[in-house]
Amino acid sequence: MLLIGENLNVISTVIGKAFKEKDPGPIAEEAKQQEKKGVDWIDINLGPARKGGAELMEFVVKTVQEAIGDDLPLCLDTSNIEAMEAGLAAHKGKAIINSIMCRPERYEKMIPLAVKYKANMIALMWGPEGLPRDENERAALAVELIYAANEAGVPNEDIFVDGIVTPVNIQQPQLMSLMAFQEMLQDMAPGVKSTCGLSNISNGPPDHLRPILNQTYMVMLERKGMYSCIADAYDDDLIAIARGERPDIVEIIHKTMDDETIDMDSLSKELQDYVKTARIILGQSLYADSWLEL
Repeated sequence: MLLIGENLNVISTVIGKAFKEKDPGPIAEEAKQQEKKGVDWIDINLGPARKGGAELMEFVVKTVQEAIGDDLPLCLDTSNIEAMEAGLAAHKGKAIINSIMCRPERYEKMIPLAVKYKANMIALMWGPEGLPRDENERAALAVELIYAANEAGVPNEDIFVDGIVTPVNIQQPQLMSLMAFQEMLQDMAPGVKSTCGLSNISNGPPDHLRPILNQTYMVMLERKGMYSCIADAYDDDLIAIARGERPDIVEIIHKTMDDETIDMDSLSKELQDYVKTARIILGQSLYADSWLEL
Protein backbone atom coordinates (compact mmCIF):
# COMPACT_ATOMS: atom_id res chain seq x y z
CA MET A 1 0.00 0.00 0.00
CA LEU A 2 1.35 3.41 -0.96
CA LEU A 3 0.98 6.15 1.63
CA ILE A 4 0.14 9.84 1.49
CA GLY A 5 1.13 11.50 4.77
CA GLU A 6 -1.76 13.50 6.24
CA ASN A 7 0.03 15.45 8.96
CA LEU A 8 0.97 18.72 7.24
CA ASN A 9 -2.50 19.94 8.03
CA VAL A 10 -4.03 23.26 9.02
CA ILE A 11 -5.96 21.56 11.84
CA SER A 12 -2.66 20.84 13.62
CA THR A 13 -2.01 23.52 16.24
CA VAL A 14 1.66 23.82 15.35
CA ILE A 15 1.24 23.65 11.59
CA GLY A 16 -1.84 25.87 11.59
CA LYS A 17 0.11 28.54 13.45
CA ALA A 18 3.04 28.19 11.03
CA PHE A 19 0.69 28.58 8.07
CA LYS A 20 -0.88 31.69 9.58
CA GLU A 21 2.47 33.30 10.35
CA LYS A 22 4.20 31.97 7.22
CA ASP A 23 6.87 30.49 9.46
CA PRO A 24 8.91 28.03 7.37
CA GLY A 25 10.57 26.28 10.33
CA PRO A 26 7.79 23.96 11.54
CA ILE A 27 6.62 23.32 7.98
CA ALA A 28 10.06 22.25 6.80
CA GLU A 29 10.61 20.11 9.92
CA GLU A 30 7.27 18.34 9.45
CA ALA A 31 8.14 17.57 5.82
CA LYS A 32 11.55 16.19 6.82
CA GLN A 33 9.99 13.96 9.49
CA GLN A 34 7.45 12.55 7.05
CA GLU A 35 10.20 11.91 4.53
CA LYS A 36 12.09 9.93 7.20
CA LYS A 37 8.98 7.89 7.91
CA GLY A 38 8.96 6.81 4.29
CA VAL A 39 5.66 8.14 2.95
CA ASP A 40 5.23 8.21 -0.83
CA TRP A 41 3.56 11.65 -0.99
CA ILE A 42 3.07 14.47 1.48
CA ASP A 43 -0.37 16.04 1.64
CA ILE A 44 -0.48 19.80 2.16
CA ASN A 45 -3.90 20.55 3.60
CA LEU A 46 -4.72 24.25 3.78
CA GLY A 47 -8.46 23.74 4.23
CA PRO A 48 -10.63 26.47 2.63
CA ALA A 49 -7.80 29.04 2.74
CA ARG A 50 -10.24 31.78 1.82
CA LYS A 51 -7.93 34.70 2.62
CA GLY A 52 -4.57 34.81 0.89
CA GLY A 53 -4.81 31.15 -0.07
CA ALA A 54 -2.84 31.43 -3.30
CA GLU A 55 0.14 33.11 -1.63
CA LEU A 56 0.04 30.64 1.25
CA MET A 57 -0.05 27.54 -0.94
CA GLU A 58 2.84 28.81 -3.06
CA PHE A 59 4.81 29.54 0.13
CA VAL A 60 4.16 26.10 1.64
CA VAL A 61 4.96 24.18 -1.56
CA LYS A 62 8.23 26.05 -2.00
CA THR A 63 9.11 25.65 1.69
CA VAL A 64 8.55 21.90 1.59
CA GLN A 65 10.42 21.32 -1.66
CA GLU A 66 13.33 23.47 -0.52
CA ALA A 67 13.50 21.33 2.64
CA ILE A 68 13.28 17.85 1.09
CA GLY A 69 13.83 18.34 -2.65
CA ASP A 70 11.39 17.36 -5.35
CA ASP A 71 11.85 13.58 -5.41
CA LEU A 72 8.97 13.18 -2.94
CA PRO A 73 5.87 14.59 -4.67
CA LEU A 74 3.16 16.57 -2.94
CA CYS A 75 -0.59 16.20 -2.74
CA LEU A 76 -2.25 19.63 -2.67
CA ASP A 77 -5.40 19.80 -0.61
CA THR A 78 -7.61 22.89 -0.59
CA SER A 79 -11.08 23.86 -1.79
CA ASN A 80 -9.71 27.23 -2.93
CA ILE A 81 -9.24 26.90 -6.71
CA GLU A 82 -6.87 29.89 -6.93
CA ALA A 83 -4.73 28.41 -4.15
CA MET A 84 -4.70 25.06 -5.93
CA GLU A 85 -3.43 26.61 -9.14
CA ALA A 86 -0.77 28.60 -7.30
CA GLY A 87 0.47 25.40 -5.67
CA LEU A 88 0.53 23.50 -8.97
CA ALA A 89 2.43 26.32 -10.63
CA ALA A 90 5.05 26.32 -7.86
CA HIS A 91 5.36 22.53 -7.60
CA LYS A 92 8.35 20.81 -9.23
CA GLY A 93 7.39 17.41 -10.57
CA LYS A 94 3.98 15.71 -10.78
CA ALA A 95 1.64 16.78 -7.98
CA ILE A 96 -1.73 15.34 -6.98
CA ILE A 97 -4.82 17.55 -6.87
CA ASN A 98 -6.75 16.59 -3.73
CA SER A 99 -9.53 16.54 -4.64
CA ILE A 100 -12.14 17.08 -7.38
CA MET A 101 -15.75 16.43 -6.38
CA CYS A 102 -18.28 14.94 -8.77
CA ARG A 103 -20.16 18.18 -9.12
CA PRO A 104 -20.06 19.92 -12.52
CA GLU A 105 -19.58 23.37 -11.00
CA ARG A 106 -16.39 22.05 -9.37
CA TYR A 107 -14.95 19.59 -11.86
CA GLU A 108 -15.46 21.89 -14.86
CA LYS A 109 -13.07 24.33 -13.15
CA MET A 110 -10.67 21.86 -11.57
CA ILE A 111 -10.07 19.29 -14.31
CA PRO A 112 -8.49 21.92 -16.61
CA LEU A 113 -5.88 22.48 -13.88
CA ALA A 114 -4.93 18.79 -14.00
CA VAL A 115 -4.53 19.10 -17.77
CA LYS A 116 -2.61 22.38 -17.67
CA TYR A 117 -0.11 21.25 -15.04
CA LYS A 118 -0.04 17.54 -16.04
CA ALA A 119 -1.04 16.66 -12.48
CA ASN A 120 -2.60 13.57 -10.99
CA MET A 121 -6.09 14.16 -9.62
CA ILE A 122 -8.15 12.57 -6.88
CA ALA A 123 -11.71 12.02 -8.11
CA LEU A 124 -13.84 12.33 -5.01
CA MET A 125 -17.12 10.44 -5.01
CA TRP A 126 -19.04 13.29 -3.44
CA GLY A 127 -21.92 14.18 -5.70
CA PRO A 128 -24.69 16.79 -5.88
CA GLU A 129 -26.55 14.97 -3.11
CA GLY A 130 -23.48 14.46 -0.96
CA LEU A 131 -22.31 11.02 0.15
CA PRO A 132 -23.41 8.21 -2.18
CA ARG A 133 -25.74 5.70 -0.54
CA ASP A 134 -24.06 2.55 -1.82
CA GLU A 135 -21.50 1.11 -4.24
CA ASN A 136 -23.84 1.57 -7.22
CA GLU A 137 -24.16 5.30 -6.60
CA ARG A 138 -20.38 5.45 -6.16
CA ALA A 139 -20.02 3.72 -9.52
CA ALA A 140 -22.36 6.15 -11.25
CA LEU A 141 -20.42 9.13 -9.89
CA ALA A 142 -17.13 7.52 -10.88
CA VAL A 143 -18.28 7.01 -14.46
CA GLU A 144 -19.37 10.65 -14.73
CA LEU A 145 -16.21 12.12 -13.29
CA ILE A 146 -13.72 9.80 -15.01
CA TYR A 147 -15.47 10.38 -18.35
CA ALA A 148 -15.23 14.16 -17.88
CA ALA A 149 -11.53 13.87 -17.01
CA ASN A 150 -10.81 11.59 -19.98
CA GLU A 151 -12.64 13.94 -22.35
CA ALA A 152 -10.46 16.80 -21.13
CA GLY A 153 -7.28 14.79 -21.65
CA VAL A 154 -6.57 13.24 -18.25
CA PRO A 155 -5.72 9.52 -18.70
CA ASN A 156 -7.00 6.89 -16.28
CA GLU A 157 -3.46 6.35 -14.98
CA ASP A 158 -3.44 9.93 -13.62
CA ILE A 159 -6.73 9.51 -11.75
CA PHE A 160 -7.02 8.37 -8.14
CA VAL A 161 -10.62 7.50 -7.24
CA ASP A 162 -11.67 8.20 -3.63
CA GLY A 163 -14.88 6.36 -2.77
CA ILE A 164 -14.98 8.02 0.68
CA VAL A 165 -14.32 6.34 4.02
CA THR A 166 -16.92 6.99 6.74
CA PRO A 167 -16.69 6.70 10.54
CA VAL A 168 -17.19 3.16 11.81
CA ASN A 169 -19.24 4.26 14.81
CA ILE A 170 -21.99 5.99 12.83
CA GLN A 171 -21.95 4.60 9.24
CA GLN A 172 -20.76 1.01 9.51
CA PRO A 173 -22.54 -0.31 6.35
CA GLN A 174 -20.78 2.32 4.22
CA LEU A 175 -17.45 0.64 4.96
CA MET A 176 -18.62 -2.56 3.28
CA SER A 177 -20.06 -0.54 0.39
CA LEU A 178 -16.68 1.06 -0.23
CA MET A 179 -15.00 -2.35 -0.37
CA ALA A 180 -17.61 -3.55 -2.87
CA PHE A 181 -16.98 -0.43 -4.96
CA GLN A 182 -13.23 -1.09 -4.92
CA GLU A 183 -13.83 -4.50 -6.45
CA MET A 184 -15.81 -2.90 -9.29
CA LEU A 185 -13.38 -0.12 -10.09
CA GLN A 186 -10.92 -1.76 -12.49
CA ASP A 187 -13.72 -3.28 -14.56
CA MET A 188 -15.29 0.18 -14.87
CA ALA A 189 -12.09 2.11 -15.60
CA PRO A 190 -9.00 -0.01 -16.27
CA GLY A 191 -5.79 1.60 -15.11
CA VAL A 192 -7.27 4.05 -12.62
CA LYS A 193 -5.68 4.22 -9.22
CA SER A 194 -7.48 4.69 -5.92
CA THR A 195 -7.01 6.34 -2.56
CA CYS A 196 -8.99 7.28 0.52
CA GLY A 197 -8.89 9.32 3.70
CA LEU A 198 -8.14 6.26 5.80
CA SER A 199 -8.30 8.02 9.17
CA ASN A 200 -11.96 8.90 8.59
CA ILE A 201 -12.90 5.41 9.76
CA SER A 202 -11.70 6.24 13.25
CA ASN A 203 -13.13 9.76 13.54
CA GLY A 204 -15.17 9.60 16.72
CA PRO A 205 -13.81 6.55 18.58
CA PRO A 206 -11.35 7.20 21.45
CA ASP A 207 -7.82 8.08 20.40
CA HIS A 208 -6.29 4.82 21.66
CA LEU A 209 -8.57 2.83 19.34
CA ARG A 210 -7.87 4.83 16.21
CA PRO A 211 -4.67 3.08 15.08
CA ILE A 212 -6.05 -0.46 15.04
CA LEU A 213 -9.15 0.66 13.14
CA ASN A 214 -7.01 2.43 10.55
CA GLN A 215 -4.59 -0.47 10.22
CA THR A 216 -7.27 -3.14 9.94
CA TYR A 217 -9.31 -1.29 7.34
CA MET A 218 -6.18 -0.54 5.30
CA VAL A 219 -5.49 -4.27 5.02
CA MET A 220 -9.11 -4.96 4.07
CA LEU A 221 -9.15 -2.22 1.42
CA GLU A 222 -5.83 -3.27 -0.05
CA ARG A 223 -7.20 -6.77 -0.56
CA LYS A 224 -10.07 -5.23 -2.53
CA GLY A 225 -7.68 -3.30 -4.76
CA MET A 226 -7.01 -0.01 -2.96
CA TYR A 227 -3.81 1.49 -4.39
CA SER A 228 -2.97 4.10 -1.75
CA CYS A 229 -4.33 5.84 1.31
CA ILE A 230 -4.01 9.18 3.05
CA ALA A 231 -2.86 8.21 6.51
CA ASP A 232 -1.02 9.14 9.69
CA ALA A 233 2.68 9.28 8.86
CA TYR A 234 3.55 8.64 12.51
CA ASP A 235 1.71 5.33 12.89
CA ASP A 236 4.75 3.06 12.74
CA ASP A 237 2.65 -0.10 12.93
CA LEU A 238 0.54 1.01 9.98
CA ILE A 239 3.65 1.76 7.95
CA ALA A 240 5.13 -1.65 8.82
CA ILE A 241 1.94 -3.37 7.66
CA ALA A 242 1.80 -1.28 4.48
CA ARG A 243 5.40 -2.21 3.69
CA GLY A 244 4.75 -5.95 4.04
CA GLU A 245 6.58 -6.35 7.34
CA ARG A 246 3.63 -7.88 9.24
CA PRO A 247 2.29 -10.76 7.13
CA ASP A 248 0.85 -12.34 10.29
CA ILE A 249 -1.53 -9.41 10.75
CA VAL A 250 -2.53 -9.41 7.09
CA GLU A 251 -3.16 -13.17 7.16
CA ILE A 252 -5.41 -13.12 10.21
CA ILE A 253 -7.46 -10.20 8.84
CA HIS A 254 -7.89 -12.05 5.53
CA LYS A 255 -9.04 -15.16 7.37
CA THR A 256 -11.61 -13.06 9.21
CA MET A 257 -12.81 -11.58 5.93
CA ASP A 258 -13.18 -15.10 4.52
CA ASP A 259 -15.19 -16.14 7.57
CA GLU A 260 -12.75 -18.92 8.36
CA THR A 261 -12.93 -20.64 11.74
CA ILE A 262 -10.38 -18.97 14.00
CA ASP A 263 -9.16 -20.44 17.28
CA MET A 264 -8.90 -17.24 19.28
CA ASP A 265 -7.18 -18.97 22.21
CA SER A 266 -4.27 -19.87 19.92
CA LEU A 267 -3.66 -16.24 19.01
CA SER A 268 -1.67 -13.55 20.78
CA LYS A 269 -3.64 -10.70 22.32
CA GLU A 270 -2.41 -8.49 19.47
CA LEU A 271 -3.81 -10.75 16.75
CA GLN A 272 -7.04 -11.31 18.67
CA ASP A 273 -7.55 -7.55 18.59
CA TYR A 274 -7.22 -7.46 14.80
CA VAL A 275 -9.81 -10.23 14.47
CA LYS A 276 -12.23 -8.37 16.74
CA THR A 277 -11.67 -5.14 14.83
CA ALA A 278 -12.19 -6.77 11.43
CA ARG A 279 -15.47 -8.25 12.69
CA ILE A 280 -16.62 -4.79 13.75
CA ILE A 281 -15.83 -3.36 10.30
CA LEU A 282 -17.57 -6.29 8.60
CA GLY A 283 -20.67 -5.62 10.66
CA GLN A 284 -20.48 -9.02 12.37
CA SER A 285 -20.40 -7.25 15.73
CA LEU A 286 -22.13 -4.07 16.80
CA TYR A 287 -19.83 -1.14 17.36
CA ALA A 288 -19.04 -0.16 20.94
CA ASP A 289 -15.94 1.58 22.26
CA SER A 290 -15.31 -1.52 24.39
CA TRP A 291 -15.12 -4.02 21.47
CA LEU A 292 -11.52 -5.05 22.26
CA GLU A 293 -12.48 -5.88 25.84
CA LEU A 294 -15.32 -8.25 24.92
